[in-house]
Amino acid sequence: MAAALEPLGALYGWAAKARYLRASPYRSRLPVVCIGNFTAGGTGKTPLAIHLARHLKAIGHEPVALTRGYGGRLAGPYWVDAGTDRASDVGDEALLLARAAPTLVARDRRAGARAIETGPHPVTAVVMDDGLQNPTLAKDLTLAVVDGGRGLGNRCVMPAGPLRAPLGFQLELTDAIVVVTPAADGGSETAEWLRHRFAGPVLRGRVTPAGETGWLERARVLAWAGIGAPERFFALLAALGAEVVERAAFRDHQRPGEAEARRLLAAARDKAAMLVTTEKDMARLRGESGAAAELAAASRVLPIELAPVGADAERLHALVEGALAARR
Repeated sequence: MAAALEPLGALYGWAAKARYLRASPYRSRLPVVCIGNFTAGGTGKTPLAIHLARHLKAIGHEPVALTRGYGGRLAGPYWVDAGTDRASDVGDEALLLARAAPTLVARDRRAGARAIETGPHPVTAVVMDDGLQNPTLAKDLTLAVVDGGRGLGNRCVMPAGPLRAPLGFQLELTDAIVVVTPAADGGSETAEWLRHRFAGPVLRGRVTPAGETGWLERARVLAWAGIGAPERFFALLAALGAEVVERAAFRDHQRPGEAEARRLLAAARDKAAMLVTTEKDMARLRGESGAAAELAAASRVLPIELAPVGADAERLHALVEGALAARR
């Protein structure tokens, strides 16, 4: 199948590269740190953006998050209200980002940067969630996030493979790579492969639970998730001691419908299991009614966070702080 689709992938890759090269990007008066990825699907971009926003706040900066608002109906520019907005309007990732820093949704990144510049929030840095291949806004630092377990697949461009553009071209746009794994010793093969092909830093990041997890030990769990890599979430639950009696995986950004929500509720009752999901999935259920609201009330969230491993934390923070200092 990949071989048959490779000509289409080559055409898609050529179009993505041509679009980038012929654009005239807007240079914001604010430094822009972009967190993107080489492939379609979730790799951990948003958790890393949240980590960097919190780090910048801790060292005295005023970061603002800029996101496309994938899955939401609003094109923006629109300032997200984490307390009242719904994922159907602004996207689930925007709601998570807004808990860490003021967040603006804008499909037009140039317009988004200009809206951030004019306020109303004080700002010293823009953290852009996704947009490595977007040519409309100049970046001061570009970080690419790679799932250490899945790697880069067959390394072909969509639809023949998962890449959003030819890998060599994407590497030219990248300043550093963060390989993300659920364990400190995972993803070494992916990281090593990239180090032989990329001249910049290849850092390691780890996905870990945020907060106490004793409630999962020996608990019967029905896990459900609609994220880029639901199997990674299911494996984390098992590693924390849960007995995962059923795994329900949905498409990335998909909210369970009425029938699916009722099935999950019934299955949890029949199996005497606790419903457990992700923060991202729970954000999609905010403000819903009917079975979706019942599912939200019955489900418990396992929050996660992403942080660089060991000395790579200092290296990553130094890269970000250096990019901001260079603009000043």
